Formats: sequence, structure tokens, C-alpha cells
Amino acid sequence: MAPVAASFLILGLNITLLEDCKTTGKCVENLLGLIENSTVQVLALNDVTTFLDVVLNATEKFLDSSSADPKKLVSDGNRLLKASEKLVSMVVKQTNTSEYVSFTLDTVEGQVFMVGPKVTLDKIPRLDTTDSSVDIDLIGIAKNNNETRSAAVAFMSYNTMENLLKPDFFNASNDTIKTMMSTVISATLPKTTNTKLTKPVNFTLRHIREFDPSGSLFCVYWNISEWIVDGCSVLKTTSSYTVCSCDHLSTFALIMQTSRPPESDSLMDLLNLVCVIVGLAFFSLALLTFALCQWSPGVNNVARINICISLLLAHLLFLLTQRFLSLIRPLQVLCVVISGLLHFLFLSGFVWMFIEAVLLFICVKNLSQISSKKREVLSSGFLCVIGYLVALVVVCVSVGLVPKGYGSEDCWIKKEKGFIWSFLGPVCVILALNIIIFIRIVITLYSTLKNLNAEVSQMKQTKIMAFKTLAQCVVLGCSWILGFFTNGSKVLEIVFLILNSQQGTFIFLIYCVLNNEVRQQYRNFFRCLCCGRKKH
Repeated sequence: MAPVAASFLILGLNITLLEDCKTTGKCVENLLGLIENSTVQVLALNDVTTFLDVVLNATEKFLDSSSADPKKLVSDGNRLLKASEKLVSMVVKQTNTSEYVSFTLDTVEGQVFMVGPKVTLDKIPRLDTTDSSVDIDLIGIAKNNNETRSAAVAFMSYNTMENLLKPDFFNASNDTIKTMMSTVISATLPKTTNTKLTKPVNFTLRHIREFDPSGSLFCVYWNISEWIVDGCSVLKTTSSYTVCSCDHLSTFALIMQTSRPPESDSLMDLLNLVCVIVGLAFFSLALLTFALCQWSPGVNNVARINICISLLLAHLLFLLTQRFLSLIRPLQVLCVVISGLLHFLFLSGFVWMFIEAVLLFICVKNLSQISSKKREVLSSGFLCVIGYLVALVVVCVSVGLVPKGYGSEDCWIKKEKGFIWSFLGPVCVILALNIIIFIRIVITLYSTLKNLNAEVSQMKQTKIMAFKTLAQCVVLGCSWILGFFTNGSKVLEIVFLILNSQQGTFIFLIYCVLNNEVRQQYRNFFRCLCCGRKKH
């Protein structure tokens, strides 16, 4: 603590106030004033990072006092920028060859490169932070400083500065949405006499938010009170990063401008909410029935039970996420975890739909329940391993290939780099297989009905099975294929919403309401319930 204490005394601030500066806005105001008026030229890197940590952590305190006042935000942002740039300039010192300094804090990353008259490098290495980098001809700038033949560049990437220097201060168009696509960066030439650039400086800025191909990207710099584009242009852009070229040094950022989305359809939102809640209720009723009712030994409900569990949890989690999206989105880690969990739950639901299709095909082909020999092969434990392991493997492989593929603006899978196909790919394969199996089931039933004797009871049972099989089209997820054709069609969108939110309803109707044994158990239950009330 001794060097830090000495540095505080040099700046005129007592070391005992350091902890207060971390918690009290007033002390930070004093510290900023002392830094602005300081004549100190050189400080140790540890001291500079200590001051930077205190000053930049003050962003939240400034927001508390000025979040409703744009002018105050601009003023505070400017003060923080000037203070941090001045502090970093204090690590610059004279060198004959070259010297490199770097630091990493929660709020800022920085690198300083210094060259002298006897530098042996032909080209300055690229200065990198986690989310940005810069290429600058520092040797050429040093040669233009005839007296000292030296120069220094300070490059910083701020993690929280956008909270003050908001993208809304970019006044290109007022009827669009502005999104900060990069961290705010700063590039300066401290203690360099002639700061004229010999060639444009190129910045590579990683996108910190999901890239919208329909949006317009702007390389901007901070001009005291607003973001402007003068002197900066986009050289190259991909879904994950953008290269900017600027003919001067300053504070820079990458801002995306997108059209405002059409106003949400309140009727569709209400319909979606009602359908999902109804679907969740029937999923719960179906699970309750499967758990409480006695089933024939030959009946294998494991796939139906797990379809209900997977989709119940998936729809419930998705509903809660969308209801509280404004609270969840800022917590990026939570958003990523939710999107990964949704990916797993929906995928496991589709795998269980496929398993149910296979079991149903075996049942229909035999026109009887699955034999005991087959039940040994398709045991519940074996099916559970398949049902959940496949989905888990897909999610794990997806995370391994694209670690940052989760956590879109809606807390779902990001569309960049085609990562959405980690979900759509397996779904398309399962839907295609289920449709093929479903067609085979229909053909088998038709052939059976055609060859049956005219016995009424047998015919009636087979027709009921045929009806159940047709209703299985929704249970097996075949109706999800409509999702690929809903663009621009409100009718198809409504049909898609209703059918796929009601898979639990169809499962309850087919396997509970239309099952004679289950209906009889329900009758006995309600009869006992009524008898108990009469006795009381």
C-alpha cells in the first residue's frame, strides 16, 4: 500500500479515503477533479490501475444521479474519458527502443506501446484486447517527431462506458433503433509532440450483441456531445466482427441502426398466452392421469409421459422467460443458461415424439399391444437413456463447436454462423422420420380395415384406433412442419400456434378421455367421491 499511498498524496488525496471513493460518489467527484488538475507526469502501473478501477467503477454512481438527464450523462462520460486517458498517459516514459505495457480490470482493458529513436521493429504489433484490436503506424509517427524520434499509443477498451455514452446519442435517424455493437474503445498518442497520422488507423471490433443482417453498421467516434461518423468508415464486416478505418484518433464505437419493429399484435400475444396456459394445464392433467391410473401390463406410456414432461417444462420456461425478458436479458449468463436449457428440453421432446412414433408403429402393425419380448428390448430405462441422451449430446456438441451460440436478444439460440440449425437440423430429421412412420401407420391401418371381417365390435375398435392414429399427427409433432410456411400468413401462424401449444391436450384426449379403462377408473373415482359426500 505504500506506493499507492504516496501516489494519493502526490494527487492531494489522503489514502484513507480510498475505500470511500469506491462507495461514495462525492469522493469520486473529488478524485476526478484532482486527476484533471494534476501535474504528475509518471506513475507506476499498479497505481494507475488502482485509480482507474476506482474511477471507472463510479459509472453506476453517475447513472444513479444522471440517468434521466442526457446532458449530465454526456458530461460525466467526458470526465471519465479524460481522467482515464490522463491516468494511462502517466505510464508512458522515454525509451530508446520499444516498451510494452498492458493491464486488465473488470471495467477496462488497456495496452500502451512506446517506441524510441533506436527502435528495431519494422512494424508495430497489433494491440489487442478481448473485444477489439488496433493497427497503427506508430513507427511512422515517431519518425515525424523530429526532435525526440519517439511516440506512444494508448489503447483502451471500456466494458461499461456505453452506459454513459449511449448509442442513442448517435443522431443519424430518430425513427430507428440504435444498438451498441462493440465495446467503447479509446486510442490516443500521449506525450507525442506531432500526433498527425501517417496513414488511417484500422480498428477490429468484435460484435458483443447478435448481428442483424438487415441493420446498418456505423463506425463512429465521440465528439464531445454525440457519436458522429466523420472520418470513419466500415472496411469489412461479418456476422461476428467489423473492421473500421479512421483518419484520426479519438473514442470510437460500432453502432447498428435498425428499423423499429412493427407494434406487437396484442390479440396474437393474448392468444399465445391463453393457448400456452391451456396446453400446460392439459400436460399436467395427462401426467396426473398417467401417474394415478392403473394401466394394463402391456401398455407402454413411457414415451407419452416424457413428451409431457419435456414439453411442459419447455413451454413453462419459455413462457416465464418471455414474461420477464426485460429482467433476464441484462443477466447474460442466466440468458445463456436458459437458452441452452430450452434447446435441450425442446429437442428431448422431439426425440420422445420419435420414440412414440416407433412404438405406435409396432403396436399398429401387430394390431395388439407390444409383446413381452419386445418390451424387454424397449424397456423404460433403455428408452429414457435414448430420449434424453440424444438431446444432451446435440447440446454439448453445439456448445463445443460454437461456445457463444446461446443467449440471443430473446434468450434463445443465436442465428449467426447458422447455429440455429443445431436445433432445426435434428427437428427436421425427426419430423421427416415421423411423417414417414405416420404414413406407414395409415397404410397399415387401411390395409387392416379392408381385410377385416364385418364384425361390428372388431370394426368399431379398429376405427377408434384409426381415429387415434390420425390424431397422433399432432402428438408426433408433424404439425410443427407448418412453422416453415407461416411467414406472411396470419392464418397459418394461428393454426401453428394452436396445434403445437395443444400437444398436451391431444395426449390427454387420446390416451385418457378415449381410453375405456381410464374412463371407467374416473367414473369409479367420482362415484366414490359423491358417495363420500352423501355420507357426510
